[in-house]
Formats: sequence, structure tokens, C-alpha cells
Amino acid sequence: MTSQEPATPTPQRYAERTYRSPAALVGGILLLLLGLWLAGDALLRGDTHTRLTAVCALLLGVPLVTAYTLRPLVRAGDDRLTVRNPFRTITLPWGAVEGLRASFSTEVFTTTGKYQMWAIPVSLRQRKKAGRQTMRGADGTRPRFGPNADAGPPPRAVADQALDELRDLKEQADRRADAPGPAEPVVRWAYGVIAPAVVGAIGLAVMIAV
Repeated sequence: MTSQEPATPTPQRYAERTYRSPAALVGGILLLLLGLWLAGDALLRGDTHTRLTAVCALLLGVPLVTAYTLRPLVRAGDDRLTVRNPFRTITLPWGAVEGLRASFSTEVFTTTGKYQMWAIPVSLRQRKKAGRQTMRGADGTRPRFGPNADAGPPPRAVADQALDELRDLKEQADRRADAPGPAEPVVRWAYGVIAPAVVGAIGLAVMIAV
């Protein structure tokens, strides 16, 4: 009889997690709708100078609003962390990540510096609310039964929860035998956002000066 070696267990893989700011998404959509409504009215009823000014304003405003509200995103997978900020995208293998912090903004620290994560904003109001709930639980004022019962640990701010999840993903990546080693971050600029905004700014300056 020939002995069979035990099969090597396949590393468990997890679905990518995506983080965005719902408030930024809603605000961005409303601003775009307002801008399109105003520009559309100028294009339909204005003279040539007004129409050209509206076009330049759209070229400047739409990319900027999109960049600061709709574009920011953080995507975390088994092998890497992708941070999409208004004007650039940073791809970070977990081996390049040295730490994550949420103070007044969320930041990821690497071997070459730090990068802000615009898609995970820090809310001091949420932190204060979570702190008050924690204190109520610590001094025994939170009831154990009833509609306001203490059913578990007190809630935390959204940014702090997201950072905890990202730290867990990094720890899992560091423990995997097939995890890639340290690598340099890859930074790509969003020229599709920058170029039309620059053209719109130049055109708007010219139209105002004329």
C-alpha cells in the first residue's frame, strides 16, 4: 500500500470590503444636480458669452465635485489595500502597510510615508456619542433588560469600526504563508479628473476677464 500525504489546506480567502462615505455620495449627487440645473438654464436662455461661461464652469465644477464626493473609496482584500482619493489612487500591498490611525482623519502609514483615506471620514460627534454610551455602560446605568437593554458592547464610531476591520485584514494577511512580502506603494494620478478641471479653470478665467 502506498501512503498518501495529507492535502495541504487551502488558505481561506475573503471577499473584498469596500468603504465609502454615504453623506459624501448624497451631497455630491445633490451638488451635481444643482450645477446641471443652473448650467442648463444658462445654456438654454443665455447669450453666447453666458453659454461659454456655463460650459467652462461645468468643466471645472463637475470633476471637482465628483473627485471630492463620489470618487473617494477604500477597498481592502486579502493581498492589498486600495485607497482612491480625489486626485490619485494608492495601491498598498499589506506588506507595505505599517499602521492605521484615525485621529482627525483616517491615515495609513507605509514604509515611505502616510496617506489619508478620504472615503473613511472621522466624525468627532460620533465619537462623543459612543463615548457617552460607553460611560453609561461602565457606571451601570444601562439596563440589562427591556427596550434599552445592554445587548452587547457599546457602539463605536464608523471610522473606528472600519479601522478595526482593516487591522484584522492586515493581521490575517501577515499570518498567511503565501502572503506577498513588503513592496512599494503604487501611486496613480487621476488625470481624467485633473485635465478637464484645469481646462475649465483656464476657460472660466478667460471668460471672466473678457
